[in-house]
Amino acid sequence: MGKFSRYKLFFPLIVLLLSPGVVRATILDFNVDPSYDYQGRSEITAFLYQIGEHAYFFVEDNYYDGLSAENKNVFSDSVKVLSEEFNNVIYPRLTSLYGTEWKPGADRDERITILLSKIKTNSGGYFNSGDEYPKAQVSNSNEREMIYFNVEYVSDSLAKSYLAHEFMHLITFNQKERLQGVAEDTWLNEGRAEVAGTILGYDDVYNNSALQKRVKTFSQNPGDSLTEWRSDIADYGVLNIFMQYFIDHYGTKVLADSLHSSTVGIPSINEALKKNGYSEDFAQIFANWTIAVLINDCSVGQKYCFLNNNLKNLKVLPQLTYLPITGESTLTVTDYTKNWTGNWIKFIGGDGTLQMEFIGDERVSFSVPYILRDSVGNYSVGFFDLSNSKRGNIYINNFGTKYESLVIVPSIHTKLSDFGEIENYYKFIWLASVVNGSSGSEEELIGQLLVQIEYLKAEIAKVQAQIEAILGTGGVSVSCQSFETDLYFGMIGDAKVKCLQNFLKSQGTDIYPEGIVNGNFYSLTMQAVIRFQEKYAEQILKPLGLDKGTGYFGQKTRQIANSFLLK
Repeated sequence: MGKFSRYKLFFPLIVLLLSPGVVRATILDFNVDPSYDYQGRSEITAFLYQIGEHAYFFVEDNYYDGLSAENKNVFSDSVKVLSEEFNNVIYPRLTSLYGTEWKPGADRDERITILLSKIKTNSGGYFNSGDEYPKAQVSNSNEREMIYFNVEYVSDSLAKSYLAHEFMHLITFNQKERLQGVAEDTWLNEGRAEVAGTILGYDDVYNNSALQKRVKTFSQNPGDSLTEWRSDIADYGVLNIFMQYFIDHYGTKVLADSLHSSTVGIPSINEALKKNGYSEDFAQIFANWTIAVLINDCSVGQKYCFLNNNLKNLKVLPQLTYLPITGESTLTVTDYTKNWTGNWIKFIGGDGTLQMEFIGDERVSFSVPYILRDSVGNYSVGFFDLSNSKRGNIYINNFGTKYESLVIVPSIHTKLSDFGEIENYYKFIWLASVVNGSSGSEEELIGQLLVQIEYLKAEIAKVQAQIEAILGTGGVSVSCQSFETDLYFGMIGDAKVKCLQNFLKSQGTDIYPEGIVNGNFYSLTMQAVIRFQEKYAEQILKPLGLDKGTGYFGQKTRQIANSFLLK
């Protein structure tokens, strides 16, 4: 950044307070991050537009000059509202909970700088810790406490949430990196920022809130790792919903105490939980969260639901597996997952005693809750008792009659820190066996099959209604020019799955011989993805340390698929 002096910054304050946004007495050059800037610029010019009690608002020259007289008036009103909100709500409430930013800081000024400039449309803003250091250490430092805000969102209903999010990063830098001398794990740094708006009440009105936006993202991809951080939109969806659950049940003081700890990430959360008198650790909380997002029912257990009224209808849609209703049958499936990732696998059908065996990778620790739903809709929760070799069994009598469904929710809780952009996959296997099946007459079997078909129809209708209610996707067109989100088994009626199926079909009959395009990600689509992954194993599987395809259309697979689409 630029070229300024204290004299230049403070001398014109009286003029600006009298005529904000008109007299450009303080004009500075700022370094900006090309990866966020809408044109990939590394430097812009901005002028001091408004001064609040706790912040200077600078506005990019080129943007302001392009506004009409009418839009300049609207812009002025919007900045005034945002400035007042920052001074009266965001700043005092977040600093009282978490502590302050570095003050007076690198520039020896009590106020922070908020730069309003043109940023890529998928970002509300960003924070660059390099600005906290002198240019001798970080050449592109702006040498001040500052955050960057997308000027296009100044009048947006989400502006306050975006500003609170970025300011939380500024606080975290001071409280963690400066005062404790450690860098926070990215997922937890983002986690505190994600719920800042909720804590300030910006999500109380659900419609068009940041929370509603995150619920939609989470519902599209709940099986994303909480701790692996690639800055994908799916990362923010899972993280936000987990943090909503966390502050619901454990409050904000635990988050604040973890921020003031000399440890980072999961160990800092465990330390803060113990300090505040909670018996659960992070692993138990995560396992309970995976159950809560499935059943969301406080009557089953207080930890198996969300307390936020805006999330009372939130439920994930599990991967559906159908067990044959007649005779004895065994189904074996191999799957892969990462640390701190939810997997929801639902079993219906069968008639008799269900034996479920779980076999996990011996290198990691699994938690495997299971949830039974009986014929009148009541839930019961249990956990597999796993041996040292990560094996466990459960037996359920009268499955298919007394109990209509079983969901297992395996997750790995081994790695506690040093998470990267790409984490390792680990294998798990489940074997479902139905014994002592029905041996009645042909008419009885047909009757049972018809009942099961009606149940499946009702389940499909319920899932489709949930998708429509959560996503509001009716009639919305989806581009098939690239794949930006992960796709996975169990997705139903999804436009992006149709795009995937069309893509797989275009790869030839050796990849997708059935060529069905219906938007349902079931076994045929999964097998086609596996064939595609194994065909391009060098680019997709080998970097992940895998020998066989998983059928999960994740980042590496998307990258290779997108390379074909761009040709």
